[in-house]
Amino acid sequence: MIIEKTNPRRVALCNLGCKVNDFDTESIKACFVQAGYEAVDFSETADVYVVNTCTVTHLGDRKSRQMLRKARRKNPDAVIVATGCYAQVAPEEVEKLEEVDIVVGTQHRAAIVDYVEAFARNRHREFHVEPIADDALFEEMPLAEDRSHTRAVVKVQDGCNQFCSYCIVPYARGRIRSRSIASACGEVERLVADGFSEFVLTGIHIASYGRDKGDGTGLIDLITAIAAIPGVRRIRLGSLEPSLMTEAFTRALAQIPAFCPHFHLSLQSGSPTVLRRMNRHYTPEEFAEIVARIRRYFDHPAITTDIIVGFPGETDAEFEETLDFVERIEFYRVHVFKYSRRHGTRAADLPDQVDEPVKHRRSQALIALSAGQELDFLRENDGLTAPVLFEKSPEDGWWEGHTPNYIPVRLASSERINGKIKDVVIHFNKQKNYMTGSTV
Repeated sequence: MIIEKTNPRRVALCNLGCKVNDFDTESIKACFVQAGYEAVDFSETADVYVVNTCTVTHLGDRKSRQMLRKARRKNPDAVIVATGCYAQVAPEEVEKLEEVDIVVGTQHRAAIVDYVEAFARNRHREFHVEPIADDALFEEMPLAEDRSHTRAVVKVQDGCNQFCSYCIVPYARGRIRSRSIASACGEVERLVADGFSEFVLTGIHIASYGRDKGDGTGLIDLITAIAAIPGVRRIRLGSLEPSLMTEAFTRALAQIPAFCPHFHLSLQSGSPTVLRRMNRHYTPEEFAEIVARIRRYFDHPAITTDIIVGFPGETDAEFEETLDFVERIEFYRVHVFKYSRRHGTRAADLPDQVDEPVKHRRSQALIALSAGQELDFLRENDGLTAPVLFEKSPEDGWWEGHTPNYIPVRLASSERINGKIKDVVIHFNKQKNYMTGSTV
């Protein structure tokens, strides 16, 4: 008897937002693949569409709704799942969207396949959003199946207890929850076996790693354990709270050969009065001392940051303080964001909300200053020899990779060097404003 093979059902996923969301999306995809689904691009026709939503700004909300509607237009008969931060913070709003069949917040995502299967059987809308404030356990997710074979993102922490006055994330992600060192190391060991050599440790607030455990475990213990795994060549950290970078922590990092000196320190403003209104727990002077400390322990570290312009009540004088501070610190890159009013945060109710034209003007001024500082940093590294992990080939005969301090470098090579680390002399290309390399 001939048994006719049936094609696997197709699932398409769309990720919106940060690296943590990206990790969660890849893990959700792994759940479907393990259940026998075929993962396809979101632009293709699929039986199931999953949108991992974002709510950091009102634009994130709008983009989330747009992608859910796009999925329904792509296949009117598909099962549409909304999950992630927007679904968690505004579940009633998401539930009202006619396009959505299943709503899942930022918990229980490992069960999404079960929810889809249940909907396929009974065609009853599924709603799985619960209060997250008291959730004390890190949600273990399957190992992502499809990642670039050069760098892997490993989620080690979730949640945030900071409650910055502008930020909705603690309400979307809950309180801090840390992954166990054994679990994180187990994932890294499996990824090393699959050919990865560089690892980015990420979370919503990784500076708080271990504090929820109450046993003295901290982020440096996790980094040290991962660095000891054979085959781990590089370790990077995601966005960092500046206060993490104490003398002891910075000194300990400098003693780990695998650690890459790229520090993304969230500044948000160079004005002390704006920082107080934001409920940020440092002053510009303390931030400057932290940067000076990093530069004492590391050669040519890359210091990058985030800054919000147009925070409620920000005056021209306060913005000038930010410009002066950025110029003084000499960042590698500044990621500029216009303040976005988020319902449910304290800043949403502050007086003197800043007009959009003012936000735009300030944003452009800061972007222009940052662009000049980026070129200065590239020139500072001109002529240095650095190990570059090559990741992709942007065009025939050329390969692109990154130095430990995250400078992109292009190297001409007829050899296939994807995933290899090579020592190269890096050169600043004055005509194109990027770095090229020559082999040592």
